[in-house]
Amino acid sequence: MSQTPSKLQRDAAHNIVTKYLKVRPGENAIVESWDHTLPFSVAMVDAIRRAGGRTLHIQEDEDAWWRAIDRRQSRLLGRTSAPEWAALKATDLYVHFWGPADTDRLEKIPEKTFDAALDWFSSWYEVARRSGLRGARVTLGFATEGRARQWGLDRAEWEEKILRACLTDPKETAARGARLSRALSRGRKVRITHANGTDLEVGLAGFTPRLQDGTPHPRNPNYGPSDMLGQIPGGRLDVALDSRTAEGRIHANRRTNIWWRWDSGGTLEFTDGRLTAHRFEEGGREFDLRYRVGTAGKDRTGSLMFGLNPAVRDVPNLETVEAGNVTLTLGRNGHLKGRNPSNFMSWVSLAGADVAIDGTPVVRAGRLL
Repeated sequence: MSQTPSKLQRDAAHNIVTKYLKVRPGENAIVESWDHTLPFSVAMVDAIRRAGGRTLHIQEDEDAWWRAIDRRQSRLLGRTSAPEWAALKATDLYVHFWGPADTDRLEKIPEKTFDAALDWFSSWYEVARRSGLRGARVTLGFATEGRARQWGLDRAEWEEKILRACLTDPKETAARGARLSRALSRGRKVRITHANGTDLEVGLAGFTPRLQDGTPHPRNPNYGPSDMLGQIPGGRLDVALDSRTAEGRIHANRRTNIWWRWDSGGTLEFTDGRLTAHRFEEGGREFDLRYRVGTAGKDRTGSLMFGLNPAVRDVPNLETVEAGNVTLTLGRNGHLKGRNPSNFMSWVSLAGADVAIDGTPVVRAGRLL
């Protein structure tokens, strides 16, 4: 793979730096990459410098990371070095690319091993919150050869779609979600229907919807503790549900990536507020394993997510931000101020649906009204 950024990568990086992160002259930035995301991370470094920022570029070598796993040194990987902690405390901005790239192998790694390698996660967020850091996690890192092969995709085309979605202006995304946000705040019932047999009614409880437009929200009490980092491409409106109310069924027509596993064709059926049946065309085994050990509330709804990004149409791993797409989550919703305490969380996504709030249409055939 060429390490020279393409014009599209440079354009996407410039958009992220100027419209999402709003880098100011003299600010310090860390850009953290893996081998397979190096061209885009190089474009990010260049874009930050063009804005007058100062950068530290960190590259995690794929082969070295897996060699440490093979030597059973996952706990060592989970302990970030002192120089990186010091750099984090001194930085204003942080841009992260997901990895590693060998997702075939990643899906087979024992969960305890993987958790140990990510043991730095909680401490990282504590330091980042104290410093008021703002930044972004870039979804491009999920577009790997293994996942493209698994889904029958052309990786280059997949990456291009993700990059084009990064060109969206977050102000335009916010404007698209404003009317929907007001309706969700005031409404009591949401009905979702689709020609595929979906007909589901869920309850609202007056929770304030949360806009996930890709911009960071450091020290904002209305957002979660990890929202000093925006997910890019962004474009989503989330709202916690009244977990006691759900009647009917929803059938997904978009794939979903959960717990590093893929599923598709999920159908959830509810009676008197509880999940009474579920099935998946692909990937149901992981759902069943997690659901079996889930705590109270696992069989009740958690939230709805509405996609707002007009540049996304059936792009893997961007299902929840696709404009007009509606996603239903099961289980915990405390991150949205909801009252479902379960340790379980899963979701299904549906494109092309009709959605009405208290009888008033807000989405028609997958188009936001």
